[in-house]
Amino acid sequence: MINLELPKKLKASANQAHQVAAQIFRPISRKYDLAEHEYPVELDTMAAMVEGLSDSGGDIGGASGGRSDASAKGGNANGGNMSALLNSLETSWGDVGLMLSIPYQGLGNAAIAAVSTDEQLARFGKVWASMAITEPSFGSDSAAVTTTAVLDGDEWVLNGEKIFVTAGERSTHIVVWASVDKSKGRAAIKSFVVPRDAPGLSVARLEHKLGIKASDTAVLLLQDCRIPADNILGSPEVNVEQGFAGVMQTFDNTRPLVAAMAVGVGRAALEELRGILTEAGVEISYDTPVYNQHAAAAEFIRLEADWEAAYLLSLRAAWMADNKKPNSLEASMSKAKAGRTGTDVTLKAVELAGTYGYSQRPLLEKWGRDSKILDIFEGTQQIQQLIVARRLLGKSSAELK
Repeated sequence: MINLELPKKLKASANQAHQVAAQIFRPISRKYDLAEHEYPVELDTMAAMVEGLSDSGGDIGGASGGRSDASAKGGNANGGNMSALLNSLETSWGDVGLMLSIPYQGLGNAAIAAVSTDEQLARFGKVWASMAITEPSFGSDSAAVTTTAVLDGDEWVLNGEKIFVTAGERSTHIVVWASVDKSKGRAAIKSFVVPRDAPGLSVARLEHKLGIKASDTAVLLLQDCRIPADNILGSPEVNVEQGFAGVMQTFDNTRPLVAAMAVGVGRAALEELRGILTEAGVEISYDTPVYNQHAAAAEFIRLEADWEAAYLLSLRAAWMADNKKPNSLEASMSKAKAGRTGTDVTLKAVELAGTYGYSQRPLLEKWGRDSKILDIFEGTQQIQQLIVARRLLGKSSAELK
């Protein structure tokens, strides 16, 4: 059973993240929504804070993930994954685009934490790593990777194009998915840590987007890009029996974090909407049946119930990861539920707030735009539902497409 009361240490960390969201992110949220691709200089202060907290055992950041040894001690753990999830939630309450731009807390850091060796974790544990998976020929079907990696002496040579890379221009390193042997299918897909200054790596362009405009989204080209041989995460051996499980383990860590981002944005919208409804004289009661309440109040309660379910699913997925329990099913469930709930909550909040919600006076319309990507990246709604169906029915990807 999961005790839903957060321990004091996590409460303190989440409170620190909330203060960052309230004092740093919220005041500049609209500024960088209107100034797409402009680097948020205020985040330089964040970099120093994150570094200090990391050295002292804390963490304000979003997606660094972590490893836990509590299960070896025979107890329940609330470790790096739970801490990262709560911090993602709180900072996304402030601004999810800015959260994705925090130096040294990229989505690639969670990939490094998930599949790296101890030696690699020591080398790459404190870099700022983005994650490059998607290509022009595919979106959520990660097994369709066409980027190649060929071993040449003591170096890997990478060739391919990656699109929609979050923090792709600003990060110091990029975790790139590539195939080491196309003839062996998805089992040969590995992840590589590519330094920003690696020869053959370039930024082709930055995307203009619907939301999360504070976060840069890049197209990267790898043209005979050379990296050291030991920059392949985990084992270089191709295990056909294990298949795609090695690199896919990354998603078991990152999908609950993206779910937490949607939960954070959703909570922000619910809090704003509650204030608007209260000011308009709409009473929200938990003691009166919804059919006897104002229609807006009934809708608010529905949205809040959905939000609570998404929050609890996200907690469970992170808790399982910290306790070394297989959580692929729960990670996809949390991502599917939170992604859909985030868009529902934010867009319904815009609707219920009327013309005020559609204007740029509050941040409601911005949250509506920001939330959409949280239902898309790290696997779309449809992909998550497909994964859940496969797990529940015991079907392989070949049997259930």
